[in-house]
Amino acid sequence: MASVTFKNAQRIYPGSTKPAVDDLNLEIADGEFMVLVGPSGCGKSTSLRMLAGLEEVTAGQIFIGDRDITHVPPKDRDIAMVFQNYALYPHMSVAENMAFSLKMAKVDKEERMARVQEAAKLLDLEEYLDRKPKALSGGQRQRVAMGRAIVRQPQVFCMDEPLSNLDAKLRVSTRTQIAALQQRLGITTVYVTHDQVEAMTMGDRVAVMKDGLLQQVDTPLALYDRPVNLFVAGFIGSPAMNLLSAKAADGGAKIGDYVVPVDREAASKMSGDITVGVRPESWRLVGEGEGGLPVRVTVVEELGADAYIYGTSDVEGTPNQVVIRIEARRSLAKGSTVYVTTDPAHVHVFDTTTGERLSA
Repeated sequence: MASVTFKNAQRIYPGSTKPAVDDLNLEIADGEFMVLVGPSGCGKSTSLRMLAGLEEVTAGQIFIGDRDITHVPPKDRDIAMVFQNYALYPHMSVAENMAFSLKMAKVDKEERMARVQEAAKLLDLEEYLDRKPKALSGGQRQRVAMGRAIVRQPQVFCMDEPLSNLDAKLRVSTRTQIAALQQRLGITTVYVTHDQVEAMTMGDRVAVMKDGLLQQVDTPLALYDRPVNLFVAGFIGSPAMNLLSAKAADGGAKIGDYVVPVDREAASKMSGDITVGVRPESWRLVGEGEGGLPVRVTVVEELGADAYIYGTSDVEGTPNQVVIRIEARRSLAKGSTVYVTTDPAHVHVFDTTTGERLSA
């Protein structure tokens, strides 16, 4: 097992002047599950492919442990890659697919089959070893692809959106299996996804990227509780954080006639135009006339354990849609108006121009 380190790593594609990945500095501990997340085109897959040796590093270095692998051929990096599209050989059985890399590495047959049996047991694939990939479901094929990586016993797993071809329910169960399996094997894993729920539920730490630049690296809860800028605040969380345009006034953030209470540190730093962030669960319903922000209910989404109000507010500075989490089975009619407020501890304040966090 080994740590992974990106030092000022950069990748510029031929014909392009703007780096796909720019000055990436990231340290991944031995045995850690690191998730790279961000919108399409942010550089997360390129970063993974640089680590795997599938993309050339234009500048900077990449290390596995103390070994500089920046210009080492992919086959000599001791990395196993799991792709989005499974990449299984259709004419081979499950066992042959899983053992193929070992066969190429001249591992003897007895050792090959022992490793395949061990991986199949871990992945609950023992009864499918003689089947061809076409006889398997999408989830089973992805487990075979995982098994092929596991039998190699690499230093690092690289996973490029391995669940994106699965349906929603299967994706939830498979991500739990992958996280549990990685913990059991203890192999350093770099996992790429555009799905921030996947990132939040799987990673020991999450690295958020945008336009080739690393925005923030932290534990999932730290990212959720203390986003470092407006991009991370809006990207992490489902439903997304409510971001409201406001003006600094009298130690609070003024949105129309409504004043959002903010913490002392933010109050001491803010001036002029600011952006206030409130998570859906941080709103609190109050009565009319109690100084709350009015929200006209357009949709109530009942989820059983809780519910979400999607509404609009005519107050200048509020977004097109305000999302509020409420108790389940609380009857609110579409078209009715509710009033919400929040507490200073739950308010995130950002500089509108720079996007930087002002709150404590």
